[in-house]
Amino acid sequence: MAGTGPVGPPSRLGARDLLSEAVAGVLQRPGRSALTTLGTVLGIGAFVAVLGLTATASGQIGARFDQARATTVTATDHPVTDGVPPGANPPTGFPADSDARAGRIDGVTAAGLWWRIPSDDLRISTAPAAGPGVQGLALFAATPGAVAAMHPTLAAGVTLDPYAQSAALPVVLLSRTAATRLGVTRLDAQPAIFIQGLPYTVIGVYDQVERLPDTLLGVIVPGSTALERFGNPGTGGDEAAHLLAATRAGAADVVAGQLAVALRPDAPDLLTVNAPPDPHSLRDRVTSDLTGLFLALAAICLVVGAVGIANTTLVAVLERTPEIGLRRSLGARTRHIAAQFLTESTALGTLGGLIGTCLGVLTVLAVAAARDWTAVLQPWATLPAPLIGSAVGLLAGLYPAVRAARTDPLTALRGG
Repeated sequence: MAGTGPVGPPSRLGARDLLSEAVAGVLQRPGRSALTTLGTVLGIGAFVAVLGLTATASGQIGARFDQARATTVTATDHPVTDGVPPGANPPTGFPADSDARAGRIDGVTAAGLWWRIPSDDLRISTAPAAGPGVQGLALFAATPGAVAAMHPTLAAGVTLDPYAQSAALPVVLLSRTAATRLGVTRLDAQPAIFIQGLPYTVIGVYDQVERLPDTLLGVIVPGSTALERFGNPGTGGDEAAHLLAATRAGAADVVAGQLAVALRPDAPDLLTVNAPPDPHSLRDRVTSDLTGLFLALAAICLVVGAVGIANTTLVAVLERTPEIGLRRSLGARTRHIAAQFLTESTALGTLGGLIGTCLGVLTVLAVAAARDWTAVLQPWATLPAPLIGSAVGLLAGLYPAVRAARTDPLTALRGG
């Protein structure tokens, strides 16, 4: 009779036995174990992949930023507006030899003046006759130094040279978009376009610019030609004269500090110099934003994986109720039953973490190779990933393990 017979020594369940029982439980149902592990695989894989891709993409963003933005310095004119008639004042606050003055600063690779010519009422067309011109094209004035600082990619022809600037030649550079809209396909016949009915010879077509992307929808005329035919630059926005300076990497801050004095030593306050923002702070902000977003997505994947493990482990507890009753009747304690199911769920989580980490690393390497990027994998994001899978499996198995431990052995045996 229960409670009156001899009482044996308390049962024990060593770590080795516990592990072998957990492995046997996992291998007993390989299909279910594989599906249970899939959630953790996806979660950990997404965790490693998004962190690796974020670090890799951020490195590329920083590199692109360093190449383009961190090597650009601009100076803006504040023209004199004292009420005198147009043309009485100097056309701009910049000296006539601004290109040469800025170019002599150590670190400047190219520099020149540019401004946008109000083109809403200008007629740009391929014929001198009156009528509607091509809409949507912007007209810019630029010196040869400014065009060089824009660093365009020439699709055909040549760029502006000092002679075109000094002689105020009626020539133009067309963006590829402008050339297409104007029907200019070849330059060997020296085609011409008409602005306000006056002819301009097309000497070059460009399709990319490293700086001033607004010119990708534009027509560029020499600055001296623009002054003769369209008057002085405006007094605000893009219509005011600007000096664009391209610098060597790392020299932008020094150039910005010297530019106003080099151009106007008599009145440097007439010019506003804009230096590029700190690339490191911008890159850090981009990295922080991307990391926060993708970590949230990875966390969602892990929660989904944990719910999958918990659900499957709970179903396993229900299916193995007779087995639990038999173990309890043979002397197994409640903590032994709980430890067995916790070990099984933790093993599944660890296995999913290992597989997910491998898949995440392979994904980062594949994307980097396909995009010709340098893969960046942080050790703090990769090495702990399998442990995160173990933690997810452990947490997911808590409730099923407690429920299995509380199973009454007599009820379990009767139910089986």
